[in-house]
Formats: sequence, C-alpha cells, structure tokens
Amino acid sequence: MTLHSPNPRKLLFVSFIFAILTCLTLSGTVFGKKKAASRGRQTKASKSSKKSARGGRSSKRGGRQVAHNSRSRRGSSRLSARDVKRNRALVAREQSASLKALERRRGRPLTKRERTAELRRIESRYRQNSLAARRRAEAARQAAIARQRAIDNTMRSEVQALIAKDDLTGEDPEVRRVAVQALGNHAGTVVVMDPMTGRIYSVVNQEWGLRRGFKPCSTIKLVTGVAGLSENVIPQNDTAGDGYRLDLTSALAHSNNPFFEQVGSRIGFDKMVTYARELGLGEKTGANVPIEFPGRLPEMKPGFIERRMFSYADGFEVTPLQLGTLVSAMANGGKLLTPQIPRTAKEQSKFNVKVRRQIPITADTWQRMVPGMVGAVNYGSGRRAYDPTQTVAGKTGTCIGSGGWVGLFTSYAPLANPRLAVVVIAQGTDARHHFPAAVAGEIYRELNHRFGTAINLQVATTADDEEKEIADEEEAAQNGEETAETPAAGTTTNVTATAA
Repeated sequence: MTLHSPNPRKLLFVSFIFAILTCLTLSGTVFGKKKAASRGRQTKASKSSKKSARGGRSSKRGGRQVAHNSRSRRGSSRLSARDVKRNRALVAREQSASLKALERRRGRPLTKRERTAELRRIESRYRQNSLAARRRAEAARQAAIARQRAIDNTMRSEVQALIAKDDLTGEDPEVRRVAVQALGNHAGTVVVMDPMTGRIYSVVNQEWGLRRGFKPCSTIKLVTGVAGLSENVIPQNDTAGDGYRLDLTSALAHSNNPFFEQVGSRIGFDKMVTYARELGLGEKTGANVPIEFPGRLPEMKPGFIERRMFSYADGFEVTPLQLGTLVSAMANGGKLLTPQIPRTAKEQSKFNVKVRRQIPITADTWQRMVPGMVGAVNYGSGRRAYDPTQTVAGKTGTCIGSGGWVGLFTSYAPLANPRLAVVVIAQGTDARHHFPAAVAGEIYRELNHRFGTAINLQVATTADDEEKEIADEEEAAQNGEETAETPAAGTTTNVTATAA
C-alpha cells in the first residue's frame, strides 16, 4: 500500500479558511457584548430619565427612605412628609418646564442623551440650592440658640444677684438651704410656706417672689375648675375637650386645654373674674413685707380672646406668693390666709394665724379637685415632683408670657395632713420640660424627714364622719378661731389666733 503525502497547497488553503472563520467568530462575540452593554446603558438612562420626570420616584421603599432622610435633618431645616412631597412636585414641574424650553430653543425634540443630561443638571442645581437653604436654616438656628443662651445667662446672673440680696430674717435655715440647692443656678423663684397657718418658711429670690407678676399659664385651671364645680357646669363624667369622654380628674392631671376652654365658656367672663378675686388673685396677700405686687385681673377689651383666659390665663398676672395662698386655701378647706414671716423670736415661738376670709366654696368642691392634682404628680404633667414616700398634690403650667417662656408649679403635701406648700416659677429655657415640678419634688424629698409622712392616700370617710367634719369646720368658722397645728421651728406649742 502506498502512502501519499498531503498536498501543501490544500493544507495552506484549509488553514487560511480556518483562520478567517476564527476571526469572524471572535469579532461577532465582541460586537455582541458591546451591543448588549450599549443596550443596557440606554435602558438604564431611559429608566433614570423616567424616574427624574416622575419627580424622583423609584419604589415605595426608596420613597420612604428619602422622606425619612429629609425629615431627620436637624434644627429648623427638618422637613415634614408634606414638605418632601411638595418639593418633589416642584422639582418635577421645573424639570418638565426646562425640557420644553430647551426643545423650543433647539427647534427639535431632545434625544435621550440630551434629555438625561438636562435632567441631571436640574437635579444637581436643586440639590445645591437645597443644601444652601439647609445651611442657612442651620446657621439661623445656631444664632437663635446663641441669643437664647446669652439671655438665659444674663437672667441667671441677675437672679443670683437678687438671691444674694434676700432678707433672711425670720426664714427657716434648713428650708432655705434646701430650696436654694434645688433651684440651683437657674432663673426662678421658690416660695415655701405652711398651708395651715400661713407661715412663710422661705422665699428664694424675694424680688420675683413678692414684687413681680407672672402669667399663671395652666395653673389658672385650678380657678376654672373650682368655678366650674361651684356653678354646676362640670358633671361627674363630662364630655368636653376634644370630643371624647373626659372627666375633671383626667383634665387636671394632663392639663387638657380644650376641656377647660369649654368649661370656661359655660362659666362666662364675669363669673371667672369674680372667682379669681375670691381666691385671692388681683389683690395683695397682706404679707408683712415692705413691697408687694397686687397682680392683675383680665379686662374685656377689643381683641381679647376670652376662651384663652380659662386655660392659658391670658390677661392674668400673679405673684408666686399669691399662688401659695391659693393652693394653701385648697389644702386647708377654703381659708384664705395672710402669709407672714416671723421676724422676732416671740413671733416664732408664738405664731398668730391670720385668716383674711373664708372662701364660700363647699367642701365637696375642694375634695373633687384633689384627685386631679394628685394625678398630675403621680402620672400627669407634674411627674417630676413625685415623692414615693408621700402624696403630693400639684398643678403645672407652661406658656409664653411677656418675657418669654414661663414655667410654674404650685403644690402642697402631704395630702392627708398638709404641712408644706411649695410654689416654683422659672423663666427662659429653665421654664421648659416641667423644671419647676422637679425643683418642688426635690424640696419635698429633702424635707420629708421633717414635714413628710408615710404614703397617705386619702381615706374614704362615711357620711356621718363627713357631716361631723363639716359641722366642726362651721363651728370653728363661727367662733373665728384657728389653731396652728404646725408650730414654728424649734417649738412645740399650738397657738390659737383670732381670724382677721
């Protein structure tokens, strides 16, 4: 068998054909990849264009994330969900108008690339403008904070200077020390007195406590509540306020403004002013101090919003000492006392109780006010005054007065046998977050060993016991005598004095 060698020409031709086919295959693969990549970029650009034209909407999750990021900005630049939605609509309208204007200038429809570039330019400009606006808002916020801090520091320095000028004659040293320590380096005043006798234990910052008037804010709801109960416009379970069932106890505890505005509208302007005057507002307390501010009652004049008087105390001005006598009257059953500072040793050893008048309010009215005041401290707006070892009754108040923020807390304790009435008023930043209630709470806790008792929730009495207590009170009122159950510091003698 004879073997023939391959023809060299045929081998060369086959190799040439194979090389050409290999090159064509590789070129097609590369071209296909480039085409696919180009198609992917066009699809992505088209989606981006549609997304921009829709105002930046992508998915629900993405939209929620954008809204969250926009709202989580600090300070005044924080945006609400409504603001975010409005801004998106503005951007979408601006993008649409800009694209139409560009098409009119060029006289032809825009290509996808031109459209995408224009949308990106608009979005970039919007982001820059938004960032600049946020920076301006943050700068304004920081400037406002700096101004408020300067005002607060000036006010605190002024208060410390006024405290240093206080006349300490006749004040209780321990009560004074605790009250000053509780107030600290804050702009405010503290009044501590005996609600049963009217003895003033201490007035920290006497200039503010005796001679300066403050807007009582929500503490005026004590007057509104007493007036509403006395005029029989507050039933046991009244539907008032925001349209849901709310009773007086919850309204006092949580300081519900609509409730007391509706109650006040049933009372009327004239009767409200009459009850406020009967409870000692708008007149001097008669304390044995050189100068005392009488306060101010509202006057009906054009532009006066009557309903705000019953919950926000518009038109009222009171001194801390007036609030002290008011809450003392609620604690002792309606006796409006004349507060006194025992200046001499004789006055301290034999303290005479002076009663200005017996407020014509029934015992049932006073008792119905108590649960709301206790609730304010136990679970309501005055929780920072809570004392686990005794029951505190109080009322908070926070609002904007003529000199900025005003915070108040008026209270007494223990509930069953009141021995301390504490009123705290603060101004400026110190008035926020119920700081006055925290000051009063510290005073009660620090003086608990001397004035407090064990937890003393009010014990229910029988009808016979209530009638006997009322008869005893009426007999004492007819005799015009008061017994000082809480003696002056260092004494143990109860004193009987004629009501003045």
